[in-house]
Amino acid sequence: MSNGLVVILSGASSVGKHGIRDMLKNDPELGLNYSVSITTRPPKANEKDGGDYYFVSFANFAKAVKNKELVEYTEFNGYYYGTPRAHLDFLLEQGKNVLLEVEAQGVGPLKLNYPDALAVYVMPKSIKDLEKQINEVYGDHEASAQNRLNKAKMDMELASLFRNIVYNDDTDRAYHQIKELILAELESRKEDQ
Repeated sequence: MSNGLVVILSGASSVGKHGIRDMLKNDPELGLNYSVSITTRPPKANEKDGGDYYFVSFANFAKAVKNKELVEYTEFNGYYYGTPRAHLDFLLEQGKNVLLEVEAQGVGPLKLNYPDALAVYVMPKSIKDLEKQINEVYGDHEASAQNRLNKAKMDMELASLFRNIVYNDDTDRAYHQIKELILAELESRKEDQ
């Protein structure tokens, strides 16, 4: 049995990755297993522990970093996020294809550990559209909105490092473009066997 494919979804803050992720995750034709990250931030009202994230203490997160249990990790707005290695490796060894949603700076460590991973960067149609989106969602918290916009601009500078860039001016279209990339990669892997 061959190892599964790692599909990395990344992109600017607030560009719509979650919506695309959910569409990919729920597509029976793709059969992707979602790798749940850990975070030190508290859950939002609609989030479930073990479904959206595993919510952990700062001490437990630091322990995971110290013990090299995370493939990648990052900090944003004072909270830490990371990808647990053990569950990811377990799924891959079972021949499962795994979907990860990570910050752009996490893609480097993932590609070092999983060089044949398919990495896709989701870009906004324009910075003006992204700014509007961030203000609609986080406008009540000006500092948070500004932090997200600044982070999005920094993340977008990393986009040129990605071979696959998809513009999200329409979530359904972006999802279909990414689905086609995944199906093409899976087909290519079959031919190489």
